[in-house]
Amino acid sequence: MIIATLILAGCWVYCSLAITAALRHLRTARLRPLLADTPISILKPLSGLDEGLIENLRSFFEQDYERFQLLFAVRHNWDPAASVVRMLMAEYPAINARLLVTGEPPYPNAKVFSLKCMLDQARYGLIVMSDSDIRVNRNFCHEVAAEFEDPAIDLVTCPYEAVAGKSLWSRLEAAGMNTDFHAGLFTAVMLEGAKFAVGPTIVARGSLLDALGGIERVKDYLAEDFMLGKIASEEGFGVRLSAHVVQHRIGSEPLGHNFTHRLRWARSTRRSRPAGYVGEFFTQPGPIALAVLLLWPQWWPLVAVTFVLRILSAWIVSKGILDARVPWHLLPAQDLLGFGFWIAGFFGNSIHWRGRRYILNRDGTVEPAA
Repeated sequence: MIIATLILAGCWVYCSLAITAALRHLRTARLRPLLADTPISILKPLSGLDEGLIENLRSFFEQDYERFQLLFAVRHNWDPAASVVRMLMAEYPAINARLLVTGEPPYPNAKVFSLKCMLDQARYGLIVMSDSDIRVNRNFCHEVAAEFEDPAIDLVTCPYEAVAGKSLWSRLEAAGMNTDFHAGLFTAVMLEGAKFAVGPTIVARGSLLDALGGIERVKDYLAEDFMLGKIASEEGFGVRLSAHVVQHRIGSEPLGHNFTHRLRWARSTRRSRPAGYVGEFFTQPGPIALAVLLLWPQWWPLVAVTFVLRILSAWIVSKGILDARVPWHLLPAQDLLGFGFWIAGFFGNSIHWRGRRYILNRDGTVEPAA
């Protein structure tokens, strides 16, 4: 029973830290400059038709910004995403946009190869690397460029509001991203500083990428986003969590596809941050409190405190920062599902990614399975 008490106390400490970290991020974000006009090159690696792809890409064509360049990359000319880009380029002829066809990548991470090809054509010194499922507002360029008015900053990574598709699995995953994932993100930044990046949208100075030896520095990693921020931080460059929140449109995957990529995410996180992954046990207050309640019903007051802290942290992170509605009726199911994926992440070293199977090595690099 002493161990159970200590575990609950650990959950209380974590939830309190998450609440403090979220409020701290809100406070510091409001103090940063709001607008700038540094020229920007925006890089968009594409593969297939994501749900809502046209509107996702359109949001970048419609930036209220004077000097920016849009670069898109697909592996093959027949990729349906290429047709979407060509349609938008015809619709917005005044926008400086270009589509590149890269061919097959020579190393495991195809996204990094696409980024490398686009970087070779990038005209401007401020680089946005943004996934195909990201949607932004018209002031996106102004606001992320403003982050670099601070000369000490070399890379920023944007938090995101996960916008679910129609499927139940999509809505469960979005609930987890908008509460648990970002609570952990803000807490890690408060305790350790920003020593990593998250992938949907990263903005970096071109000079940083050159100093690291190019984007190819992370070509063998599955979590190339995390590693790019980690390496930059370790080598003394300024890394920061952006004040700007983007939309991550996660679409409506069926159960099998959804579970496959959530397991890939768990295994990748375990390889990227092994000690931190073990510590994620305390970031699961819902399942832990439920287990304690089932074993010792008389402890319900302590369990109630745990649930209150968990609900408060979820609300502050999701609504207060990301401006995302919390689906309270789905949160208990997502808590249990997330705990299950966390446990599953400890086992196995193979992943499925873009229709192919890879082996995930201990150092976070990947190689095609035999």
